[in-house]
Amino acid sequence: EKLRVWKPSSAYEFGQIVNAVMANKDEAACADLLTITEPKTLPVLLSNKLEGEILLIFIQSLEHYMAGKDPGLAYQHLFYLSKAERFKVVLALLSKNEKEEVQQLFDLLSERQSDQYSWEDLESLKKVYEL
Repeated sequence: EKLRVWKPSSAYEFGQIVNAVMANKDEAACADLLTITEPKTLPVLLSNKLEGEILLIFIQSLEHYMAGKDPGLAYQHLFYLSKAERFKVVLALLSKNEKEEVQQLFDLLSERQSDQYSWEDLESLKKVYEL
C-alpha cells in the first residue's frame, strides 16, 4: 500500500515522513513529499538530520519521478539540498556507486530544458556536488 504523504508543518513532521519513506524505501512517496515541499525550506526542514541514506533516496526520487516531468523543481531541490547542514560531510561519505547516481541525475537535467536553470547553473552546482 502506498505511503500517504502530507505537507509537513514542522521540521519534526518532515523528519517523521522522511523516516516512514526510508523504512518503506518508497521513492514515489519521497517524490510526493518533495513535490509539495518548497525547495528553499529544505535546509530548515532537514535541520541537522541529513544522512547519506536520505540524500540518496532524495536523489533517486528526483531522478526517477521528477527530473523528467519537472526538471526545474528537481534542480531547485538539488540546489537547496546542498545548503543543508551536514551536506559536505554526507557528500564526503558517498561511495563511488552513489556518486554515479548523483551524476545520472545531473545528466538527466542537462538533457532537459528549463527556465529555472541554465547550463552554467548546472555546471556550477555539479562542482558543489564534487562531480
